[in-house]
Amino acid sequence: MPRMLLATISFVFALTMTLVVPVAAAEEVTAPDWTLESADGETIRLSDEVREQPVILFFWASWCPYCKALMPHLQSIRLEFGDDVEILALNFRDDGEPVEFIRNAGYDFTVLPNADEIAAEYGIFGTPGVLIVDREQVVRFDLRGLAKPEIPEDKAGHSARAAYVAPYWAAEIRRYLDSAL
Repeated sequence: MPRMLLATISFVFALTMTLVVPVAAAEEVTAPDWTLESADGETIRLSDEVREQPVILFFWASWCPYCKALMPHLQSIRLEFGDDVEILALNFRDDGEPVEFIRNAGYDFTVLPNADEIAAEYGIFGTPGVLIVDREQVVRFDLRGLAKPEIPEDKAGHSARAAYVAPYWAAEIRRYLDSAL
């Protein structure tokens, strides 16, 4: 019985922590460093990337309708900000063909397949996850901390809901980048 109670309390605490992360943390949180191989065979290390410019960490899966809805907006952010921001697309919880998906869609994100361990290290358990890490390797933006917009009842399916909220998420990402750059 005590083991079950402890497991339940641990689960509720972990779930609460993943849902209540502020957009702009009052307390600085250093992003854990990591190294992964990109889909193009390049070794990507977070600490090296953030020295050059702020980095958007986009945790996604090819089956996720919310990720698919957000991607065109992230691409437009990439085009708008150019070399002032890097987008690293960390694919996790995916059994599809993420590299082919990104290439076929025409996005120019740096794709990092097999990022399950990195997602877990950051406490990202659902898709999409978006973090912005600054040049000091501090997490300055976390999509999970945004207020949830009220979704009209006629947006019944996940794809309709995703199409409805993705522009809001993108606007908040832009707002942060405009203030930081």
